[in-house]
Amino acid sequence: MRTLAIGDIHGCNTALTNLLKLVRPTREDQIIFLGDYIDRGPSSREVIETLLELQKSCSPIFLRGNHELMILDARNDELKSSLWQSYGGAETLFSYGANYKNDLISIPDAHWAFLEQTQRYHETDTHIFVHACADPELNMADQPDWLLYWEFFDKLQPHKSGKQIVCGHTPQRLGIIQDAGFAVCIDTGAAYGGWLTCLDVNSGGYWQMTQNGAMRDGAL
Repeated sequence: MRTLAIGDIHGCNTALTNLLKLVRPTREDQIIFLGDYIDRGPSSREVIETLLELQKSCSPIFLRGNHELMILDARNDELKSSLWQSYGGAETLFSYGANYKNDLISIPDAHWAFLEQTQRYHETDTHIFVHACADPELNMADQPDWLLYWEFFDKLQPHKSGKQIVCGHTPQRLGIIQDAGFAVCIDTGAAYGGWLTCLDVNSGGYWQMTQNGAMRDGAL
């Protein structure tokens, strides 16, 4: 069984579908998505549809990123909706065929349910999976949302559990996984024309795809 982590997708469905074909996750694998499925890229709706379809053949774990947090906050607050759209939410609305700026009604119920069911973090015997960051002295259940969703990789310190932290959120614009030993960041800039990364956290092997079909693999 592999333990796989996939970084920030940000509406890059072509990169996602090609990456999944390359990695070929099975029901025996544990696959954890680190959040930020939507916004900025062209195909947020298609990304969520791909992830929902994946549930038929695998048992993926979907974490919540700050962009999922923003769209959920935007649902009933016009000011927060405008803020979300300035962070790439407008591209998400376009992917749903929205006819005007605040047309969140265009998002189907099944997609809202997916967003609502995303998890704050995931923890195994050896690893902690978060979207962004964590307090090194707090148990995971006690972590504040602003750290889990918003803080950057350079603020991370070794967690008291001794477990390695796997996160996204901080774009590595050169497409290279940031490996600090006690933590790795696998947001390799898919939303900015870069790479979407899948990391086997036990072996250190990784696979990467871009929107235009480029592929590469390697090991930490």
